[in-house]
Amino acid sequence: MIEHVKLAINPKFQDWVLFENGTYIIFDDISTIENVKEEALQLMKEFGPVSAGGPAGDFNVIHLTLTEGWLVSGHGYGMYTYVHSSELDNESPNDLEIGLYGRSKRDSDGQNPQIIHINSSEIS
Repeated sequence: MIEHVKLAINPKFQDWVLFENGTYIIFDDISTIENVKEEALQLMKEFGPVSAGGPAGDFNVIHLTLTEGWLVSGHGYGMYTYVHSSELDNESPNDLEIGLYGRSKRDSDGQNPQIIHINSSEIS
């Protein structure tokens, strides 16, 4: 999953944190953040969980060209969820199916946030 996410992100963004279910948060400048892990967890807890009728239910689907799958964006700034085509039963899913699935993955990351990768321009 990490390689797909790397290919999905615009290369100008080098500072990001990836969670267990495919949701990631892009940071504009990681050097200005004292504790990246804590900041990412706080943002995920705030913007990850989905509640009916709220802005967390809104999403957009981005079709990827450099790797297989899609990104689902939500209401959190710089927060996206990667969805691989193998995760869906339908071979030709529409944006609603992709978006709902991605939103459920983001909700899982928001309910139980587990960081699996931190990418930093400072480390690279």
